[in-house]
Amino acid sequence: MSLRKHIPNGITSMNLICGLVGVIAALKHQLDWAFYAMLAASVFDFLDGLAARALGAYSDKGKELDSLSDLVSFGFLPGLMLSVLMQTYRFDDSLFNWFPLILTLFSAHRLAKFNVDERQASGFLGLPTPAAALLCGALCCYCCYSPVEFLSTWVAGPCFVPALTACLCVLLVSEVPMFSLKIHRGDSRLLWIKRLTLAAFFVAAAVFCLVAGHHWSLTVVLGLLFYILNNLVYAVFKL
Repeated sequence: MSLRKHIPNGITSMNLICGLVGVIAALKHQLDWAFYAMLAASVFDFLDGLAARALGAYSDKGKELDSLSDLVSFGFLPGLMLSVLMQTYRFDDSLFNWFPLILTLFSAHRLAKFNVDERQASGFLGLPTPAAALLCGALCCYCCYSPVEFLSTWVAGPCFVPALTACLCVLLVSEVPMFSLKIHRGDSRLLWIKRLTLAAFFVAAAVFCLVAGHHWSLTVVLGLLFYILNNLVYAVFKL
């Protein structure tokens, strides 16, 4: 068998390795490094699909490996990071601190749904697991570097993290249409406008964080919140 066909699976395996490194970092309460590992996993998650398309190396094994890797990097890791963040602020061993781990359960359902739902060939129904994970990871990273800023103060409250977890769980398994950043032949003009609007907001958020002196991870938080809210608006007005 040609080595070329194994390249995408090798890249997917790097996604899984990054997820495992992130889990180890989170267990050591190094949430910033856990987020960096998650970012690396997201890069490999993007590249494996790109490599598969470029090399014509699609396989059922690769599809399953991708989902299993995503469950670790974008399902278990963000839930664990939020749980560790709650422990950091609550200073106790309450079982309630582990509530965010239900994100793993809903992420598993989301990934399984994506694998069998033929309606999601060019877009998504429900929030993609990487988007939910990166939002959680960026939030944890921001709280590490800016523990006394406005957002960190909200996160330190008893309800913020559980409420965020619940909202993300609902969005993961919802039927809300959400646009994809992956480029396909024949993408509509409206879809390109949506992508460019999101890119422009990310740039604006980055400039704001730079000028205001906030850690760059806030850019990711704001950008992904904008992505979610934008898609909800598009769904309401059926755009």
